[in-house]
Amino acid sequence: MLRTCAARLLTAPRGARTLSASAPSLIRVKKPEGAAPPATPSSPPPATPKPAAAADSAPAEPPLPAAGATTAGLADAQAAAYEAHEAREDAEEILATPDLSKLPSLDIDPEANPNASIAEPKSEAKDKADAAAGGADRKGRPRKEYVSSIERQRRLMSRLGLTALLLGGVGTAYYLGQQKGEENAGNAWDNFKRNFTELSDVFSKPAFTQLLPDPLPPPHQRPYTLLVDLDGLLVHSSWDRQHGWRTAKRPGVDYFLAYLSQFYEIVLFTSQPMYTGLAVAEKLDPFTLYLPYKLFRESTRYIDGKVVKDLSYLNRDLSKTILLDINSDHAALQPENAIIVKPWEGKAGDKGLVELIPFLESIGIFAPADVRPVLKNYAGKDIPKEYAKQEAAMKERAIADWERTHPNAAAGAGSGFLSGLFGGGGGQQTRPTEPKTYLEIKRAQAQRAYEEEQKYYKEHAEEFARLIEEDKQRQMAEMKGSIAGFFGGPAPDQAAQPPAEAHPAQK
Repeated sequence: MLRTCAARLLTAPRGARTLSASAPSLIRVKKPEGAAPPATPSSPPPATPKPAAAADSAPAEPPLPAAGATTAGLADAQAAAYEAHEAREDAEEILATPDLSKLPSLDIDPEANPNASIAEPKSEAKDKADAAAGGADRKGRPRKEYVSSIERQRRLMSRLGLTALLLGGVGTAYYLGQQKGEENAGNAWDNFKRNFTELSDVFSKPAFTQLLPDPLPPPHQRPYTLLVDLDGLLVHSSWDRQHGWRTAKRPGVDYFLAYLSQFYEIVLFTSQPMYTGLAVAEKLDPFTLYLPYKLFRESTRYIDGKVVKDLSYLNRDLSKTILLDINSDHAALQPENAIIVKPWEGKAGDKGLVELIPFLESIGIFAPADVRPVLKNYAGKDIPKEYAKQEAAMKERAIADWERTHPNAAAGAGSGFLSGLFGGGGGQQTRPTEPKTYLEIKRAQAQRAYEEEQKYYKEHAEEFARLIEEDKQRQMAEMKGSIAGFFGGPAPDQAAQPPAEAHPAQK
């Protein structure tokens, strides 16, 4: 055995085979036109196949040793057989041109078609398509898709959720169809439509069906209601980096509110939210003398993507209600009750608000049964100018009527003047003064009432401020007491008081 192993170790190693010289020709990459062919390293000349005689001249395997041969003879025989086998393998002919018919073509031009790729064999492409589609078993039946346990649970929960949603929808529809409401309609479909509309109106209608309380008893209640907007009509808000938000009062806004409060119940109705509009409203009317009620964005409606002020929720007679606004969309539901004016841009010396006073004042003085026909006559016109023309024409007619009833007024006045000039006797005659119109008389009375009212408020301003502060403190104490009572503790005022002394009879 030792001699056999030594013979194999001492045997010469197998020589390296020569590589095929035709391997570089398998891949042909096109180059751009005009480009120089790349320099290829010198390759060894292709190996020439050995002649067939060389294969014939290969030494044959030595015969096996006869029986009874020694161990050394057996080792020599095996070594000779190994060398003969190596020589036969070296003598095999290497094919110079391999069979390339089954290989894919690599004749690709990467610059002409960068998206080109090697086409896969049809059998492999079909196997991949079958695998993507789920494949099929050996009998041709489609294979079941593999689904994990988590995916099965997710699908189950989705089906249960959809089923519960469907059952809930059916139950809700049945419930809405059975609720008859105030109309006591017997048709389930009509009940469902009405109730579903009311359910959706929660997001598009005011929270209360009556935005204002019932009118006060006479003579405290004003005969007409005037709704005024805030930003753009009474004030103007602006923002800059230096000062932030700033709000300016429109010229004449104090006189506008104070004077017209004699004829109108003025209500602030703005599209701004309460948390921004309430502070501005309190600055305009700190004593709540002219704006007793304030309505904000929460009292508006949302229709077709627009904010609308629905006057039917006011709890007031629409024949005696006027909406003064700067946006026509706000009056989309009751345009016959609206006066749309241009917004104030914050310019000083503006008189647009004061110029509206004579027109609104005349409505309060003449007291028409319905304000809507009056507003219709001035629709689309410049109301201050048109009304000034109407008032001037009314004044001319009143003077003409008076002159017809007093034909000797001018002559009597002239004769008295001449007789007095020349010292004539007789009683002195004076020309009677022209009478004032009904509008002028009532206007003068309203001006005197306004002046007296402002004088009274100015003299008692400190008292009003004290009463308002006391009212605020009382409201805060009540709120704290209600919170303490909610949690089971005593009210702050009760906790501060000492315990009452016991009655002598109880001692």
